[in-house]
Amino acid sequence: MSLENELRDLARLEGAEFFGVADLSVAHAAIVEQGGPEIGQYPRAISIGIGLLHSIVDQLSAQADARTADLYRYYCYDLVNDRLDKAASRLSGMLQGKGWRALPVPAAPYARDNERLCGIFSNKMAAHLAGLGWIGKSCLLVTPEAGPRARWATVLTDAPLNATGGAMAPRCGDCRACVAACPAKAFTGRPFRQEEPREARFRARDCSDHLRKLNELNGRPVCGLCVKVCPHGIKASRKGQTSADLAPPAGQSPSEPKG
Repeated sequence: MSLENELRDLARLEGAEFFGVADLSVAHAAIVEQGGPEIGQYPRAISIGIGLLHSIVDQLSAQADARTADLYRYYCYDLVNDRLDKAASRLSGMLQGKGWRALPVPAAPYARDNERLCGIFSNKMAAHLAGLGWIGKSCLLVTPEAGPRARWATVLTDAPLNATGGAMAPRCGDCRACVAACPAKAFTGRPFRQEEPREARFRARDCSDHLRKLNELNGRPVCGLCVKVCPHGIKASRKGQTSADLAPPAGQSPSEPKG
């Protein structure tokens, strides 16, 4: 069995519903700028994702009740992050045991840059470069299978893995649902362009300030409206299928959503 398939099988055993490998050479300069030369030394990334529960995401609103907010925070953030981190740790251990270097990047990375509000590495970028989805106008990773209703973790490595795909072109078209729904007005509505900084599309400080105010108001820093309103996620929810049902088989590239 190839190393890629061993890793994919382990990721699925750990509950990951999305798996991909990214060639990071095309984004080397941006990676070094964000995480420094220690992060930039890894040429490849393994991206793993877990879909969120539609039954909880669909309940979100600008005035989400305490029950919904608590469910979203626990089942769609804390618990999913923990599952992803454990999977990333297992994958890293497997790679190290085979003689390769591996560094897990957590699903909720600490803020390395408190001014820009970013971690040491972008999990969304890894998933994007692995061909698992595109960067939407919300700056979220949007998949054909589940929209933005997924969370991500990464394993950086020097193992000689084959990339599973390349950066997927945006499929948002003229849609501005996430831009209109954002209570903080944090999105500019510009489509993703690799050469532009994140600030051209997303004012992270405005989003952070909104969550801080929600925390001060009711002790629950939960929003998630940009996740809820994306038509790709709504479509997946209405199909009544899980992300695992919708994910492509092993070795098959993601396809255009049907109908």
